[in-house]
Amino acid sequence: MGAKPAQAHEVRIGNFSVGPGSPLLLIAGPCVIESSDILRETASELKSVCSRLGVNLAFKSSFDKANRSSLSSFRGPGMEKGLAALDEIKREFGIPVLSDIHEKDQARPAAEVLDYIQIPAFLARQTDLLVAAARTGKPVNVKKAQFMAAADMGYAVQKMEGQPGFAGLTLCERGASYGYHNLVVDMRSLVVLRSFGWPVVFDATHSVQLPAASSGKSGGERRFIPALARAASAVGVDGIFLETHPRPSEALCDAPNQWPLAKVESLVKTLLAIRAAADREDDNDDEQP
Repeated sequence: MGAKPAQAHEVRIGNFSVGPGSPLLLIAGPCVIESSDILRETASELKSVCSRLGVNLAFKSSFDKANRSSLSSFRGPGMEKGLAALDEIKREFGIPVLSDIHEKDQARPAAEVLDYIQIPAFLARQTDLLVAAARTGKPVNVKKAQFMAAADMGYAVQKMEGQPGFAGLTLCERGASYGYHNLVVDMRSLVVLRSFGWPVVFDATHSVQLPAASSGKSGGERRFIPALARAASAVGVDGIFLETHPRPSEALCDAPNQWPLAKVESLVKTLLAIRAAADREDDNDDEQP
């Protein structure tokens, strides 16, 4: 794709790679671990969809949502029970699993189960957390903070590269703060993130979030998810992050911006078509930047 540098890295996640020449990566699953039944229902459908479409899947669900708006907000089962639940999904469905860590001491025990570790956007500048994640020997998905310029993510990359055990990273765009209770996505940031030489992921669901805008919890505008995901696919990304739930209106966390599980396949088909068209255009474009 047009934003891809000549020497872009590939990153190994489980038994597949993400990066130049690799199939699209879909990072998907319920925002937070609610129950084993919901995890299994979601994982089963996502695996079937990705198998049919030739897409690589990393199953994501958080064991703890530590950055909630309200003290009463649902956070999940905690690290011990949450990792056990994700380990069951990993073993039953044979798919790599991803979850967030919030403290450096969580990195090593989380890496015993997780195939792919995530740094939440609010913590993208936490040096000790980034270093601890990089040293686990597992790839790390680093979300760009809502308050950071895309160019400043280069410092996060520098903190992690060269650490003992470093297994690579992906950089994830999820929107930038724009006034109160609103996020916007500057598609130029995808090009900037690509310039650091690591695969780029676009978070289509958190980008439509309205932080803390709904009486002590975040709101969201689900209807804009397809538009933003299509735009990111046209710019060129290696992965799409899509929180999804069988019944979004019943979700215990981020209900307004989770995508319905039954609609995932249709959306991903569209994104693959756009991705293929963008690749063909690049093949025919001899103009040098």
